[in-house]
Amino acid sequence: MTIKGLIFDFDGLILDTELPEFSAWKEIYSAYGAEITLEEWAACVGTTQEVFDPIEILQERAQEPIVPEKVVQEHHTLANAAILTQRIMPGVMQYLIDGKSMGYKLGIASSSRRAWVSEHLKRLGILDYFDKICNSENVHKVKPDPALYLCAIRQMGLLPEEAVAFEDSLNGVQSAKSAGLFCVAVPNQITNHLDFSLADVIIPSLEQLSLEQLVRKLDGRK
Repeated sequence: MTIKGLIFDFDGLILDTELPEFSAWKEIYSAYGAEITLEEWAACVGTTQEVFDPIEILQERAQEPIVPEKVVQEHHTLANAAILTQRIMPGVMQYLIDGKSMGYKLGIASSSRRAWVSEHLKRLGILDYFDKICNSENVHKVKPDPALYLCAIRQMGLLPEEAVAFEDSLNGVQSAKSAGLFCVAVPNQITNHLDFSLADVIIPSLEQLSLEQLVRKLDGRK
């Protein structure tokens, strides 16, 4: 089956939002005499915080009472200030350019809110590259459930085997593979210790392999 579409995760794959989010939590936990580990945080990367609720855990570990609303606002301020300094992840821009020139449909499947994704894509100057965006508001369950990828391929008019997903999280890889897509794992600083053996291809950065080379590699796995 010929590849016709590329579907990208957003957080941690297109824009590094995950390290700023984690760093902000570490700073806040430390201020309350508590600790949060990378392993704990990585479990909820790519999905919702139902897996690991940092506020709930902070309440258990803090050496003094916390005001949840105040902590949420503090985290938002710290994380967003750092995120706004981030640029597009290495290799992503070239994949978008090459994807368009090669005639592929481009989409996004993100567990985040549409406004969050769209506003950052617009800030980065790449919103118009994408034909479709599926986000948490389009489905009842986010990653690792396959719903987001099924939503994306349906909106893009593709069959699962005609699309390649790009993911930085284990939850995302599980979602893409459950939906029947080829999946390329691109781990980042937060997720590079996880086991991505479920993915079809694992690369440290999209800079390491051109889109043309990747497609040939995937063709060899069919």
